Amino acid sequence: MTFQQELNSWWSPSAPPPTAELPQVGSKAPDTPKLQLEPGRKTIITFLRHCGCPFAEKTFLNLREVAKNQKSLDFIAVSHSDEASTNAWLRSLPQAGSEPENLRIVVDDKIEIYAAWGLGTASFAHTLSPWSMYSVWKLGRTEGIWNRPTESGSRWQTAGTYAVDGDGIVRWSAPAQRADDIPDLEAAVRSVENETKREAKL
Repeated sequence: MTFQQELNSWWSPSAPPPTAELPQVGSKAPDTPKLQLEPGRKTIITFLRHCGCPFAEKTFLNLREVAKNQKSLDFIAVSHSDEASTNAWLRSLPQAGSEPENLRIVVDDKIEIYAAWGLGTASFAHTLSPWSMYSVWKLGRTEGIWNRPTESGSRWQTAGTYAVDGDGIVRWSAPAQRADDIPDLEAAVRSVENETKREAKL
Protein backbone atom coordinates (compact mmCIF):
# COMPACT_ATOMS: atom_id res chain seq x y z
CA MET A 1 0.00 0.00 0.00
CA THR A 2 1.35 3.42 -0.95
CA PHE A 3 0.54 6.90 0.29
CA GLN A 4 -0.94 7.66 -3.14
CA GLN A 5 -3.33 4.70 -2.87
CA GLU A 6 -4.51 5.90 0.53
CA LEU A 7 -4.93 9.42 -0.83
CA ASN A 8 -6.87 8.16 -3.85
CA SER A 9 -9.48 6.59 -1.55
CA TRP A 10 -10.57 10.11 -0.56
CA TRP A 11 -11.59 10.92 -4.14
CA SER A 12 -15.11 10.23 -5.33
CA PRO A 13 -15.49 7.40 -7.86
CA SER A 14 -14.54 8.69 -11.32
CA ALA A 15 -17.24 8.53 -13.99
CA PRO A 16 -19.60 6.31 -11.97
CA PRO A 17 -22.49 4.66 -13.82
CA PRO A 18 -25.96 6.19 -13.35
CA THR A 19 -27.44 5.19 -10.01
CA ALA A 20 -30.82 3.47 -10.17
CA GLU A 21 -33.64 3.98 -7.70
CA LEU A 22 -33.25 2.06 -4.44
CA PRO A 23 -35.02 -1.31 -4.58
CA GLN A 24 -38.22 -1.22 -2.58
CA VAL A 25 -39.54 -4.03 -0.41
CA GLY A 26 -41.93 -6.07 -2.54
CA SER A 27 -40.23 -5.19 -5.82
CA LYS A 28 -38.22 -7.45 -8.10
CA ALA A 29 -34.51 -7.50 -7.28
CA PRO A 30 -32.28 -5.81 -9.87
CA ASP A 31 -30.93 -8.19 -12.50
CA THR A 32 -27.28 -7.63 -13.36
CA PRO A 33 -24.87 -9.94 -15.24
CA LYS A 34 -22.20 -9.61 -12.54
CA LEU A 35 -24.52 -10.59 -9.69
CA GLN A 36 -26.55 -13.69 -10.43
CA LEU A 37 -28.84 -14.97 -7.68
CA GLU A 38 -29.49 -18.69 -7.40
CA PRO A 39 -33.13 -19.38 -8.41
CA GLY A 40 -35.22 -20.61 -5.51
CA ARG A 41 -32.60 -19.61 -2.91
CA LYS A 42 -33.15 -16.89 -0.33
CA THR A 43 -30.21 -14.50 -0.37
CA ILE A 44 -28.73 -11.81 1.87
CA ILE A 45 -26.61 -9.32 -0.08
CA THR A 46 -24.27 -6.86 1.62
CA PHE A 47 -22.56 -4.07 -0.31
CA LEU A 48 -19.43 -3.11 1.61
CA ARG A 49 -17.65 0.18 2.02
CA HIS A 50 -14.03 0.19 0.81
CA CYS A 51 -11.70 -2.59 1.93
CA GLY A 52 -9.80 -1.22 4.92
CA CYS A 53 -12.84 0.51 6.42
CA PRO A 54 -13.52 -0.74 9.97
CA PHE A 55 -17.27 -0.67 9.35
CA ALA A 56 -16.83 -2.86 6.26
CA GLU A 57 -14.77 -5.26 8.38
CA LYS A 58 -17.38 -5.40 11.16
CA THR A 59 -20.15 -5.95 8.60
CA PHE A 60 -18.25 -8.74 6.86
CA LEU A 61 -17.35 -10.51 10.11
CA ASN A 62 -21.01 -10.38 11.14
CA LEU A 63 -22.09 -11.66 7.73
CA ARG A 64 -19.64 -14.55 7.95
CA GLU A 65 -20.95 -15.62 11.36
CA VAL A 66 -24.60 -15.40 10.35
CA ALA A 67 -23.86 -17.39 7.18
CA LYS A 68 -22.31 -20.16 9.26
CA ASN A 69 -25.54 -20.45 11.25
CA GLN A 70 -27.94 -20.14 8.29
CA LYS A 71 -26.90 -22.86 5.87
CA SER A 72 -30.21 -22.79 3.96
CA LEU A 73 -29.60 -19.18 2.84
CA ASP A 74 -27.08 -17.73 0.41
CA PHE A 75 -24.93 -14.78 1.46
CA ILE A 76 -23.09 -12.41 -0.85
CA ALA A 77 -20.61 -9.67 0.05
CA VAL A 78 -19.95 -7.17 -2.74
CA SER A 79 -16.69 -5.21 -2.73
CA HIS A 80 -15.91 -2.19 -4.89
CA SER A 81 -12.18 -2.42 -4.19
CA ASP A 82 -10.34 -4.26 -6.95
CA GLU A 83 -9.81 -8.03 -6.81
CA ALA A 84 -6.20 -7.94 -5.59
CA SER A 85 -7.01 -5.44 -2.84
CA THR A 86 -10.15 -7.33 -1.83
CA ASN A 87 -8.25 -10.61 -1.55
CA ALA A 88 -5.44 -8.97 0.44
CA TRP A 89 -8.00 -7.46 2.80
CA LEU A 90 -9.78 -10.78 3.27
CA ARG A 91 -6.47 -12.44 4.17
CA SER A 92 -5.82 -9.78 6.79
CA LEU A 93 -9.07 -10.38 8.69
CA PRO A 94 -9.41 -12.50 11.83
CA GLN A 95 -9.95 -16.21 11.04
CA ALA A 96 -9.20 -15.59 7.37
CA GLY A 97 -10.33 -18.42 5.13
CA SER A 98 -13.12 -19.58 7.43
CA GLU A 99 -15.91 -18.43 5.10
CA PRO A 100 -18.64 -21.08 4.74
CA GLU A 101 -19.64 -22.41 1.33
CA ASN A 102 -22.88 -20.42 1.33
CA LEU A 103 -20.95 -17.11 1.47
CA ARG A 104 -19.33 -15.72 -1.66
CA ILE A 105 -17.51 -12.48 -2.41
CA VAL A 106 -18.22 -10.56 -5.62
CA VAL A 107 -15.81 -7.86 -6.83
CA ASP A 108 -17.46 -4.85 -8.46
CA ASP A 109 -14.63 -2.36 -8.95
CA LYS A 110 -16.59 -0.61 -11.72
CA ILE A 111 -19.45 -0.12 -9.17
CA GLU A 112 -21.98 -1.31 -11.75
CA ILE A 113 -23.76 -3.60 -9.29
CA TYR A 114 -23.75 -0.91 -6.59
CA ALA A 115 -25.38 1.53 -9.02
CA ALA A 116 -27.98 -1.03 -10.12
CA TRP A 117 -28.97 -1.50 -6.47
CA GLY A 118 -29.33 2.24 -5.88
CA LEU A 119 -26.04 2.81 -4.06
CA GLY A 120 -24.17 5.88 -5.27
CA THR A 121 -21.78 8.49 -3.93
CA ALA A 122 -22.18 9.59 -0.32
CA SER A 123 -22.49 13.13 0.96
CA PHE A 124 -19.92 14.79 3.23
CA ALA A 125 -22.25 14.40 6.22
CA HIS A 126 -22.77 10.70 5.46
CA THR A 127 -19.04 9.96 5.40
CA LEU A 128 -17.55 12.37 7.91
CA SER A 129 -20.30 13.05 10.44
CA PRO A 130 -19.14 13.44 14.09
CA TRP A 131 -21.15 10.31 14.96
CA SER A 132 -19.27 8.27 12.36
CA MET A 133 -15.91 9.55 13.63
CA TYR A 134 -16.86 8.63 17.18
CA SER A 135 -18.00 5.20 16.01
CA VAL A 136 -14.57 4.57 14.45
CA TRP A 137 -12.91 5.19 17.81
CA LYS A 138 -15.53 3.19 19.73
CA LEU A 139 -15.27 0.17 17.40
CA GLY A 140 -11.51 0.19 17.75
CA ARG A 141 -11.55 0.51 21.53
CA THR A 142 -14.26 -2.07 22.19
CA GLU A 143 -13.58 -4.66 19.46
CA GLY A 144 -10.08 -3.92 18.22
CA ILE A 145 -11.31 -3.16 14.71
CA TRP A 146 -9.36 -0.19 13.33
CA ASN A 147 -8.70 1.21 9.89
CA ARG A 148 -6.58 -1.04 7.69
CA PRO A 149 -4.59 0.10 4.64
CA THR A 150 -6.85 1.11 1.74
CA GLU A 151 -5.30 -0.08 -1.52
CA SER A 152 -8.30 0.70 -3.74
CA GLY A 153 -11.90 1.83 -3.54
CA SER A 154 -13.51 5.08 -2.47
CA ARG A 155 -14.51 6.23 1.00
CA TRP A 156 -17.43 8.05 -0.64
CA GLN A 157 -19.14 4.95 -1.99
CA THR A 158 -22.28 4.13 -0.03
CA ALA A 159 -23.02 0.68 1.39
CA GLY A 160 -26.25 -1.23 1.93
CA THR A 161 -27.82 -4.61 2.62
CA TYR A 162 -30.79 -6.41 1.07
CA ALA A 163 -32.69 -9.66 1.61
CA VAL A 164 -34.20 -11.38 -1.42
CA ASP A 165 -36.57 -14.35 -1.32
CA GLY A 166 -36.48 -17.43 -3.55
CA ASP A 167 -38.68 -15.72 -6.14
CA GLY A 168 -36.26 -12.82 -6.51
CA ILE A 169 -38.42 -10.36 -4.54
CA VAL A 170 -36.78 -7.86 -2.19
CA ARG A 171 -38.04 -8.51 1.35
CA TRP A 172 -35.69 -6.24 3.32
CA SER A 173 -33.87 -3.10 2.25
CA ALA A 174 -31.33 -1.20 4.34
CA PRO A 175 -29.17 1.30 2.44
CA ALA A 176 -26.64 2.75 4.86
CA GLN A 177 -27.71 6.07 6.34
CA ARG A 178 -24.18 6.91 7.55
CA ALA A 179 -20.71 5.47 7.08
CA ASP A 180 -20.94 3.72 10.46
CA ASP A 181 -24.29 2.07 9.71
CA ILE A 182 -23.86 -1.64 10.50
CA PRO A 183 -26.77 -3.70 9.08
CA ASP A 184 -29.02 -5.80 11.31
CA LEU A 185 -28.39 -9.10 9.55
CA GLU A 186 -30.65 -11.05 11.89
CA ALA A 187 -33.53 -8.81 10.81
CA ALA A 188 -32.61 -9.46 7.18
CA VAL A 189 -32.73 -13.22 7.80
CA ARG A 190 -36.06 -12.95 9.62
CA SER A 191 -37.59 -11.07 6.70
CA VAL A 192 -37.14 -14.00 4.30
CA GLU A 193 -37.92 -16.62 6.95
CA ASN A 194 -41.18 -14.86 7.82
CA GLU A 195 -42.12 -14.73 4.15
CA THR A 196 -41.69 -18.51 3.96
CA LYS A 197 -43.92 -18.96 7.02
CA ARG A 198 -46.62 -16.72 5.52
CA GLU A 199 -46.60 -18.73 2.31
CA ALA A 200 -46.91 -21.98 4.26
CA LYS A 201 -50.12 -20.72 5.89
CA LEU A 202 -51.79 -19.88 2.59
